[in-house]
Amino acid sequence: MFLWTTTIHKYIHSFILILLLSVQTVAEDQDITNIFVNEGLTGTIVISSVGSGETFIHNDLRANYRFTVASTFKILNTLIALEEKVISGKDDLFKWDGHMYAISDWNCDQTLESAFKVSCVWCFQELARRVGVQKYQSYLQNTSYGELHEPFDGETFWLDGSLKISAMEQVEFLKKVYQRTLPFSTSSYETLRQIMLVEQTPAYSIRGKTGLAGGSKPKIGWYVGYVETSKDVWVFATNIDIYDQKDLSLRLKLTRDALQIKGVVK
Repeated sequence: MFLWTTTIHKYIHSFILILLLSVQTVAEDQDITNIFVNEGLTGTIVISSVGSGETFIHNDLRANYRFTVASTFKILNTLIALEEKVISGKDDLFKWDGHMYAISDWNCDQTLESAFKVSCVWCFQELARRVGVQKYQSYLQNTSYGELHEPFDGETFWLDGSLKISAMEQVEFLKKVYQRTLPFSTSSYETLRQIMLVEQTPAYSIRGKTGLAGGSKPKIGWYVGYVETSKDVWVFATNIDIYDQKDLSLRLKLTRDALQIKGVVK
């Protein structure tokens, strides 16, 4: 009886210890939480070191919730298009057909690089037509990218909610992109690396992509990418609720503030 009781107590102690360790692992980063509170924002951010695995999270429940990938899919879509050779490189041209879009930056000829930077939907829909549904199914499965609901429209699935991903999954995917462990060629990775560049200083380089899931209520704004420093590489994924046009700029501001407060950038 005594042995049985002692064993039960050991199991209870071990269970409590596991719970405590779990709480520490997903505990809120108060510094980053304060940024969200001060901006009056609802959202999440994950910042994680490629080298050490050290991770800072605000709102871990939301960090594991899947939202429409929106234009953040252009990261993987670019790799797929290059690998399938439906486009040859960052300077390859898309000819504008004259259709007037609400976003003025789309109303001209584009290169792959410019289309990526201005999130030109018609350009990447053209790539999607060239790639085809079956290829996307294969690549999404082989890269373990988010969750795809089938059947899906081959030209809108990253915009209409068919393909969803969480901030945590974005981070894991981007670590694989940086480490080049996904099934893509060196040239595809190198082209993506060039067109993802957002900012470069002597101390660090930031590569990233924004996204806006406009069909959601509220809309969901994304900013994902990674920061290369002399000592480490930090991957980040941010998503926030968007209620107004002015909220869009907060995706980048919030992320930069968080990166600064954790000492990743100056």
